[in-house]
Amino acid sequence: MITDYSERLIVQEVAPRDGLQIEPKWVETADKIALIDQLSLAGFSRIEAGSFVSPKAIPALRDGDEVFRGIRRQAGVIYVALIPNLKGAQRALEAGADELNLVMSASQTHNRANMRMRCEQSLAAFGDVVALARGTTLSLNGSIATTFGCPFEGPISEDRVLQIVDAYLELGMQGISLADTTGMANPRQVHRLVQRVLSRVPAAALTLHFHNTRGIGLSNVLAAYEAGARRFDASLGGLGGCPFAPGASGNICTEDLVNLCEEMGIQTGIDLPHLLKLSRQLPDLLGHEMPGQVAKAGRNSDLHPAPTNLPG
Repeated sequence: MITDYSERLIVQEVAPRDGLQIEPKWVETADKIALIDQLSLAGFSRIEAGSFVSPKAIPALRDGDEVFRGIRRQAGVIYVALIPNLKGAQRALEAGADELNLVMSASQTHNRANMRMRCEQSLAAFGDVVALARGTTLSLNGSIATTFGCPFEGPISEDRVLQIVDAYLELGMQGISLADTTGMANPRQVHRLVQRVLSRVPAAALTLHFHNTRGIGLSNVLAAYEAGARRFDASLGGLGGCPFAPGASGNICTEDLVNLCEEMGIQTGIDLPHLLKLSRQLPDLLGHEMPGQVAKAGRNSDLHPAPTNLPG
């Protein structure tokens, strides 16, 4: 199969939600808003700006209402909120979210750890959210956590994932996300499963969410892209991880992904120099270095002066 690398790759920025949710240092609401406002100027069409979960569960994002009400919205940008249940959906609707992201795990054990309920209960609760969204402008995205493997249960059956995809579509979800929650995916597995899911879901409605836990996140992006996927989550600086999954390190790094695309001639519409400037500000904001690489090494086009002592 020959891949057409001229097809645009859509990047959904998730640092304000997935990136900040496990940070031990509290990020002030004004700083969250400022970060989102700068990301809104970078060329993204989609930003996951926050969540409406219990503040006891995710204290770092307890200001979701204020964040959504305070951001300066840019035309053409969809601002997404992660919500766990009907109460969260109601809060997100009131705060002005454009899209709701609902999450259930393919793994029963992880869903019980993350959502405090069995998968069947999660699906039943999603029906109430679908009913709330009916008649509004809200769009709904259903994410499947631990799609490619669970740190508690191990491998996840592809048929199990497809059953959840079908259940989401039957409920009325407009979008589907396949999430590699703890970076257990490999490129061959990704390529095969993406092809199967795309037989049910158009590429415009499918998002891949990879973590770089074991160093192959960008390889998995390319495998998914070559299988026909066109939309990917990424996090500025490589921030993020699931607080309910052992060993869950950061998401794939947005600027590293955009840099890869630029080197390969894949269009993203994202302003890479702007991203690098933002990423280099994160250590001061969060108090630690970021795992992203391009912000440290620079782009291939960032050349250096030749040494002055070269032999003639």
